[in-house]
Amino acid sequence: MIDQSLPQTEAINTLLNNAYNNRSLDLPNSIVLAKKALQLSRNLNNQQLIGRSLNQLGLYYMIISDYTNSTKHATEAVACFTIIDDQLGIADSKYTIGSVHYKTDNYHEGLICLIEAFRIYKKHDDFKNQSKVGKAIGTAYEYIGDQSNAFKSYKEAVKNARKVNCINLESNVYNNLSGLLLKNNKTSYAIKMIEHSIKLKKESGDTRGYGFAIYGRGKIYFALGDFEKAENDFLTAITTYNKVIEIMGACMAYNKLGKLYLKQDQLDKAEQAVLTGLNLSIKYNITITKIKGYHQLYIIYKKANQIESAFKYLELYLTEKELIMNTQTQQVMDNYSLINKTNVLEHEALLQKEKQKIIEKKNEDDQKALKLKQEFLSVMSHEIRTPLHAMTTIVAILEDQVFGENKKLIESLQFASNNLISIVNNVLDFSKLDSKKTNLEVENTNFDTLCKNILNLHLNLAQSKGLKLVLKNNVPDTTNYLIDQTKLTQILSNLIGNAIKFTEKGKVTFKIKLKEKSATHDTLLIKIKDTGEGIPKKDLIEIFDSFSQIKPIMTKKQGGTGLGLAIVKELVKLHDSVIKVNSKEQKGSEFYFTIQLERIAPMVAKPKPIFNQLKNKLILLAEDTVMNATLITKVLSKWGIKTEHAVNGKVAVEYAKNKIYDFILMDLHMPEMNGIDATKLIRTESNLNKDTPIFAITADVMTTKNNKEHAKLFNDILWKPIEIEKLYQAIAKEDVLNYN
Repeated sequence: MIDQSLPQTEAINTLLNNAYNNRSLDLPNSIVLAKKALQLSRNLNNQQLIGRSLNQLGLYYMIISDYTNSTKHATEAVACFTIIDDQLGIADSKYTIGSVHYKTDNYHEGLICLIEAFRIYKKHDDFKNQSKVGKAIGTAYEYIGDQSNAFKSYKEAVKNARKVNCINLESNVYNNLSGLLLKNNKTSYAIKMIEHSIKLKKESGDTRGYGFAIYGRGKIYFALGDFEKAENDFLTAITTYNKVIEIMGACMAYNKLGKLYLKQDQLDKAEQAVLTGLNLSIKYNITITKIKGYHQLYIIYKKANQIESAFKYLELYLTEKELIMNTQTQQVMDNYSLINKTNVLEHEALLQKEKQKIIEKKNEDDQKALKLKQEFLSVMSHEIRTPLHAMTTIVAILEDQVFGENKKLIESLQFASNNLISIVNNVLDFSKLDSKKTNLEVENTNFDTLCKNILNLHLNLAQSKGLKLVLKNNVPDTTNYLIDQTKLTQILSNLIGNAIKFTEKGKVTFKIKLKEKSATHDTLLIKIKDTGEGIPKKDLIEIFDSFSQIKPIMTKKQGGTGLGLAIVKELVKLHDSVIKVNSKEQKGSEFYFTIQLERIAPMVAKPKPIFNQLKNKLILLAEDTVMNATLITKVLSKWGIKTEHAVNGKVAVEYAKNKIYDFILMDLHMPEMNGIDATKLIRTESNLNKDTPIFAITADVMTTKNNKEHAKLFNDILWKPIEIEKLYQAIAKEDVLNYN
């Protein structure tokens, strides 16, 4: 008996083959052909062809960043292939689903799906698909910061592509490898590899892949400072992506183009480029490029002194990034061993079970320890930061009331108090630093001014011991760098402070030498040298350990926590450097490290805002510390605001029952009734101020804006020590919203 469906089966296969072969040249038509094939396959009720049609549609939707339709079709394809036990079909669909996951921020699920697909292809000696999936696995590893496994995956992908003589797959991997080499500052190798990839793409006629290769070369030109060539490549890549409807690639190129224009201080062009990419990222839910776009716009608007816009995009960036960290990081950590060892998966599963037993056994104690740690940090941050708040507020009040030499004293006090706040924050957050979760937050900084401020911070202590404190700096005093002031200040303050502490006579020298200059960066050698008692050779290995002290028995004069050099070690490591030491007993010690800093044009000083928008407004201030209440009232009075003070939450609730206020400032830690409970009562229907903007004021580092309860109760959260301009901006913002 003749099978009447054979001609239709051949027709469907022809449709699917044509769709796949022409996807790089005419993707919309490939989607039309695949849809037609799917309809014909459903009419035949042929599960194999239905699955193949669904999977191709999933792939094409992924390419145009329609991730919802992509996942929907690929998931249905898995079900079809499972019914007929088509393992290679399942692998094809798992590849599509995994690719969607890692592109939309679900790195953990992405890696799991991709590795499942890879294992099936490996079992069937399908080298072509092993290369394709191996490259995707490498990309996912790069996204989570595992460059070592990314490199291994790329290397294996190249080998598999060569086994089947597929220059398209081979060149795809070269695109990613060149980017990895660029990240490791191996630009000469990166440019050779990307040029080879471009050559292969021209030979193969892969338009989409050619766009990625050109974009990759643009990134290298950008890193080398050849901005004209970089711009041409990014624009060419965007044009190419538009031809083949490659949305994610276009978003990446727009972001990078914006970064290029920002580097050249072309702020309008930078804004336009980044906004174009960001709008695409939001429309197609491409989380990676969306986050980068938010951050780029924050930097652009900050540089343009558009503070409100900068603040808006900073908030969006932090919210989006924290959301990803909260939902993904723990999953990746918990499953990483499983993900990382594909060749021994069965054995690893057993290890995971044993590991889980240990985790469950320790879980209760760990939870208790975590709770105690959080409570300790909450109390300590509140107790330490509350008096610091008084210091910084007094400085802010006095700033406009003193002149001449006294002005310099106020500036020194302001630097010292800000530095103390930064150190307190870093010490409270030492566990975060130790777990490698701290990043550099750079800003435009005059290097000479920073060094002099750090020196002045320690000058009195040195002079009180009869020591000379000397600054030797051959970096031009007009040079500005992108610097994380807090972290560099903490490094140098710890080293200088230790040098003074352990030196009884002679001098301490703070020396900076400009070693090398590149097109964009300077390499500096920084040394702190003293003529003190030196460090015994046996102690040199341990001095950078946490809670280690140079002497086993310390005098009160030389007391300390033992955290200083441990913090220095980690902070220097954050700058991609290593802290080193030379020391001779009774001769002195010399701590030194190199640091590479990016040069930047000096920032134009922004004028101080004129505080007049809030004149004659009435604020209820709930604050139990009299000093802080007095100081905040003083600041508010400078803006023409009238203040009524409640000594705790209970009193604040009574005040709010009897009078309508324009705003309420609510301290969270108060006796009788805390700020959260007080705000809940004020927000009730019967209270006159149920709709009044309420701002939480807290010194508690454990309080977050992402807490659902806090977000529901408070219009904003302000952390002590309060920055005067941030306080004004927060209140003024709500005033504008209420007025409108």
